[in-house]
Amino acid sequence: MIIIKLATFLLAIFCYCTTISAQETKRVTSIIDSSYIGELVLIQEFDVNVPLDDVWDAYTTKEGWEGAFVPKADVDFKVGGLIRTSYDPNATIGDSTTIYLHIINYVPKKLLTLQAEISRNFPEFMKSDAKDFYNVITFDALEEEKTKVVSYGIGYKNTEKYMSLMKFFIQGNEMSYEQLIDYLEKNK
Repeated sequence: MIIIKLATFLLAIFCYCTTISAQETKRVTSIIDSSYIGELVLIQEFDVNVPLDDVWDAYTTKEGWEGAFVPKADVDFKVGGLIRTSYDPNATIGDSTTIYLHIINYVPKKLLTLQAEISRNFPEFMKSDAKDFYNVITFDALEEEKTKVVSYGIGYKNTEKYMSLMKFFIQGNEMSYEQLIDYLEKNK
């Protein structure tokens, strides 16, 4: 009985320490704000220990997208331009694996608004709402070598289907942002 209690105690300590360790290494925070009537806003933010120019370049150039986010990218950075990407290293930009991000607007090194085309890979219920989805990203130089990035995913409906979809978006986005942080900090 004492051995079982000791094992349970040690397991509890291990789980607690593992949880604390995981929280300390996580650099991206994600919040779903449902305070807007009928809508959800996915807010994700992180600090990265590089100058603002480096972060801006990662979002606005082919080299940045391919270094930080995807193996294949093509960037026509201008209002009305496109960022075309693929997670498939063997793909050709423009084939069925291509993701299209429309550049709606930007304020250099401050704000970037993107709108993704909803492809056949997205759930059917999203297709009629596609015109409402935007990603607004803000950039703020905290120090000479430290930048804060905040991403606002807007236009999602406050429904059960979208709430369960948020779990997928949070996980995927956090992974992408962690890759971006790693890429930028290793290459400074």
